[in-house]
Amino acid sequence: MSPGSTFSVRDIPFSCRGSWFDISPVIAERTLADDLHLVSHQTGMHAVLRFETRRNGVRVEPVISAEPARLRWRHDGGLIELAYQDAGTIRLRGRGLGLRIAAAGAELTPFRGTYLYRDPVGETYVFTSYETGRRYRVTVLTPGVAGTAGIERLGAGERHLDLPGDADWEIAIEEYATARQPYRSTATFDQVAENTRAGFTAFADAVAPWRSARTPAAELAAYVLWSATVDPGGFLARPAVLMSKHWMDKVWSWDHCFNALALAAGDPGLAWHQFQLPFDHQDPAGALPDSIAHSEILHNFVKPPIHGWAFGRLRRLLSRPPTRADLEQTYDRLARWTTFWLDHRRAPGHHLPHYQHGNDSGWDNATTFDDIRLLETSDLAAFLTLQLDELADLATELGHAASWHETATQIRTALLNELWDGTRFVARSATTGRPSHSTSLLALMPIVLGPALPAEVRARLVEDLTAHLTSHGLATEPVSSPHYAADGYWRGPIWAPATVLIEDGLRRAGHETLADEISQRFRQLCEKSGFAENFDAETGAGLRDRAYTWTAASYLILASSYAETTN
Repeated sequence: MSPGSTFSVRDIPFSCRGSWFDISPVIAERTLADDLHLVSHQTGMHAVLRFETRRNGVRVEPVISAEPARLRWRHDGGLIELAYQDAGTIRLRGRGLGLRIAAAGAELTPFRGTYLYRDPVGETYVFTSYETGRRYRVTVLTPGVAGTAGIERLGAGERHLDLPGDADWEIAIEEYATARQPYRSTATFDQVAENTRAGFTAFADAVAPWRSARTPAAELAAYVLWSATVDPGGFLARPAVLMSKHWMDKVWSWDHCFNALALAAGDPGLAWHQFQLPFDHQDPAGALPDSIAHSEILHNFVKPPIHGWAFGRLRRLLSRPPTRADLEQTYDRLARWTTFWLDHRRAPGHHLPHYQHGNDSGWDNATTFDDIRLLETSDLAAFLTLQLDELADLATELGHAASWHETATQIRTALLNELWDGTRFVARSATTGRPSHSTSLLALMPIVLGPALPAEVRARLVEDLTAHLTSHGLATEPVSSPHYAADGYWRGPIWAPATVLIEDGLRRAGHETLADEISQRFRQLCEKSGFAENFDAETGAGLRDRAYTWTAASYLILASSYAETTN
């Protein structure tokens, strides 16, 4: 993505690093509005302000384009531009095209909780949003051009502010919690936009310095991560890369690992924060939450323990190595997370841990869980083995006495003795021991153990992986399966995390040709279809949330390795 290229705001929200709001027509899950909105991600996803382009008092349909520093509406020679001045402030200017700014809250909720009033000090108007707990102040920088309707009339029709289509105008919109000094800026609109462009370019240069024509989606992937990053707020006490600034506006307790890996070399501080975020909310038993948002922490499920695998890679990638204090804290957190699985997720007398629900695995509705929910699965045993090995290495480095390696050996042995049926890994009921067979890609995830698997097991997993490999990548359910569904979530579509984990395991196991093929197909998929939450395995079309950061991060992880090996 060169500095002058554009992207669609229908797919990727327009925002900037640090901001808790974006500009987008996506106002709820799978809901596209006709107009762009200012959409907040505090206390949930809420459309706050609606931007309606107008000419001669009539709504018009503009052509909308976006690049990292500028958003533009164009219609019949008229132009409106928007740029972020900082995380809480946007600037807009218009020439030959009018804009109506209206409260959106009343359109989205039965409670009319947004109102507008005029500040008697000057050309300043304030919308107050009860849904977000924030106020949005509009300061007109071109005096005498604004018109209003619905002032201080909470139930009397639409409340809006009009900017003219027959005169040049410029405004600033700020998000703030309580009192704030009058808006002041000595920077022109073009200077504001240039500062934002320079900030993004510096970020892209840091996280993807290797990008070239051979990795054409790298800069857009960097933008997805950069623009989805929010400043500390609410329960997120660190800067956080949300999974999206669409409706998936949380941090889930395995998604964050991929974002951390993609950022490690170029922005080690932000990468470290991403890895640690869920551990900030670890419960007394050592369990991580399912997800964290600005105003919500969910402990209804957990997520798979890929954190040992991720931390081992993270340490190798970080451009600034962690301090001993950092390592001690991480060792303690990883140890408690591991002990949770050993002490609280193993049935009496069992060696292998279990999931209580498909959501615990991260593969929510995979066919693995169709018949039995309380399952000992091969992916969980493999991930926990890797985590135990990483803990053992950390313990040795830090001088702690521990038996992590012995426990890892026990679980790896049980994985092979109890879940390998000679041709395939099966799952097993944690209560009855009854096996559960499925054709889900989940059963092939033990390839992450790489060279630690017996050669004959590796060979069979590699053979079975090819049955999942479409022209676009690894389908989570074979397209020939009767359970396959094109938009079936984990019952067919291609997902980034499974791709990265399998590619890494294959490469460490010496199956580099297949690893290269999987990497290439996934990279080409992203270059064609963007960074969707998941993809149709047969057509490659993006599905669900279309600006998902772990997909962008996975592209950067794979593209970085590709660029390094082909230079």
